[in-house]
Amino acid sequence: MHISTNASIGKNVTLGYNVVVEDDVIIHDNATIGHNVVIRKDTVIGEGCTIADNTVLGKEPFKASISATTEEKSWPGLIIGRHVIIGANCVIYRGAILKDYTFVGDLSSIREDVEIGEYTVIGRGVTVENKTKIGKYVKIETEAYITAMSLIEDYCFIAPEVTFTNDNFLGRTEQRKRYFKGPILRKGARIGANATILPGIEIGEDALIAAGAVVTRNVPPRKIYVGVPAKEFRDVPEEQLLKNQSYYKE
Repeated sequence: MHISTNASIGKNVTLGYNVVVEDDVIIHDNATIGHNVVIRKDTVIGEGCTIADNTVLGKEPFKASISATTEEKSWPGLIIGRHVIIGANCVIYRGAILKDYTFVGDLSSIREDVEIGEYTVIGRGVTVENKTKIGKYVKIETEAYITAMSLIEDYCFIAPEVTFTNDNFLGRTEQRKRYFKGPILRKGARIGANATILPGIEIGEDALIAAGAVVTRNVPPRKIYVGVPAKEFRDVPEEQLLKNQSYYKE
């Protein structure tokens, strides 16, 4: 175990075996840190958090020589809010912010310049790339891929294996760099399993994308789209609208 003398550890904090805590880390009261966890410099962990085994917090981003979206800059430390739960074998980068009561499943990766709102669930094996903002009460299920430069508003639902994309040129031409843009999901939008959302597509409030659809055009609010390419099917039923759900808080 290595605990920097410059780290601040609160009351009733439990540390597992082989934990590494680097300089200027702050761990607030009543946190539980599992075995083999590495907490990089400047990371802040809020009160009552649980971090499972073999997770790395505050990793410095590496830039591949051909990366078009990763910036080489000095990122602030990772900020983790109160009562956040982070599973085993996760990697969460510097420059990310996880707000109160966020849940992150095992094997997930969250990049720099990402913000995740309160009570949001990031499922097992989900990847959230850089320059992405995710609202509160969002649920992203197992092994979904959220590409860089995406926006997901409050109360959205993303099923397993959903894929977001941000490059219409598939890595060819310098021109593509001017048009990088991830999808936008407006409040309450829902995406079915294995759907693919093309770059820059906007899914309207309370819209529903069926499983396996490929979305190539913007989707209006409260509409169901199905197929390849996805086309309008019908309106979202009134009883399924977000405003009619018992858990919804404006």
